[in-house]
Amino acid sequence: MQLQDFFSDCAALVRREGAPSDIVAAIAPRMRTLLSGARSFLRAEHCRADAAHYARNLVHAAPDGSLALFALVWAPGQWTPVHDHGTWGVVGVVEGMLVEQAYMRTDANSHEARDAGIELVRGGLVLLPPGAVSTFVPNPDHIHMTGVPPNEARTISLHLYGRMLSSFHVYDLATGTRRLFDAPHSES
Repeated sequence: MQLQDFFSDCAALVRREGAPSDIVAAIAPRMRTLLSGARSFLRAEHCRADAAHYARNLVHAAPDGSLALFALVWAPGQWTPVHDHGTWGVVGVVEGMLVEQAYMRTDANSHEARDAGIELVRGGLVLLPPGAVSTFVPNPDHIHMTGVPPNEARTISLHLYGRMLSSFHVYDLATGTRRLFDAPHSES
């Protein structure tokens, strides 16, 4: 599948499906197909790494900001902070092994959007090898930490979001708070 065809299909699915759970269910098989041809459209700038932290490289964004595809490059030992997205997403692994540690809110009225009084406990762990696809939806927000253990190889993953993901909430487990984080990325 070509990148432009993937994006056109996804935009049409978003218009047709409406509900985030239906959107990710329809896009997930397309992401799996896109992964098989990722080397045909990923350029050197999409695979740039950063020694200090994982790298977010913009591959393609819809002009109206409704969709954005990033290539994330992870060196061994690099992890995201515990975070959410505020939108739906579909993730596919091009190479390496991506690890996802889920978190669940256990505080009273955990469905409320607030920045303090947040209690999180660890949930399940998912190992995503090359070719694997994972999805998430908001409301309740999917809270997790993603990365690559120190003993694994470099990992490249594709992340399609239902908006231009330039910010998200980062959670502090010790203080039970969250803050909005501006997420930098590289553009080609």
